[in-house]
Amino acid sequence: MMPQLVGETVARAALSPATVDEMVQLFSEHYDLVCPEHFRRDLAQKDQVVLLREERQGTLQGFSTLAVYTTTAQGRKVGVVYSGDTIIRPAFWGTPALPSVWIKRVLALAAQLPQPVYWLLISSGYKSYRFLPVFYREFYPRYDCPTPPEQQAILDELAQQRFGAQYDAASGVVRFVSGATPLRPGVADVSEERQRNPHIRFFLARNPGHAQGDELVCLTRIAWENLTSAGQRMAS
Repeated sequence: MMPQLVGETVARAALSPATVDEMVQLFSEHYDLVCPEHFRRDLAQKDQVVLLREERQGTLQGFSTLAVYTTTAQGRKVGVVYSGDTIIRPAFWGTPALPSVWIKRVLALAAQLPQPVYWLLISSGYKSYRFLPVFYREFYPRYDCPTPPEQQAILDELAQQRFGAQYDAASGVVRFVSGATPLRPGVADVSEERQRNPHIRFFLARNPGHAQGDELVCLTRIAWENLTSAGQRMAS
């Protein structure tokens, strides 16, 4: 029987040095080119961290970092939740701990921010992108319809605010000048079976440089009514 994971969300400022060391180690096991100093600097710019620990031994098995802020997009004040570094050990893929804790937390955060609130996600791996169609009704970009001009303009503006010239609006991809951390070979390789999924095929076509750490920028609205039935179960 697979050990159970226990998830919690903590303020980034409350992380102990030992926990940060665990995060660096876990991230380095699954991503190439990880610079511990760069990881720590990036972490210092986040506000919240979701931690997933094995229930009995307390070993860190996954985490996700979040930046939460208010900005202006298309002349309107909006709330933003930006996902930073995220990893869960492959042995625990498919467990509900991460989406359950994450969705509940971002809904609570969204309630405190100017509306609408957007989740700004960058993804160099298909598993992160698959979070969108599984748990959200409306998200962009997607294979089955073009991104509406208004949503595209918001996505572009938020991405340019955060990544500057590293964001290529023509492709919708962020290419980091330094600090890219591609997944290690074998961690989440795309099998022929996986490529039959239209969402995964779309992700691979839109982000052909994903193996080098290129990140596809995605946008969805954080709101109960925008969750799929699976997302609403996770939030209940």
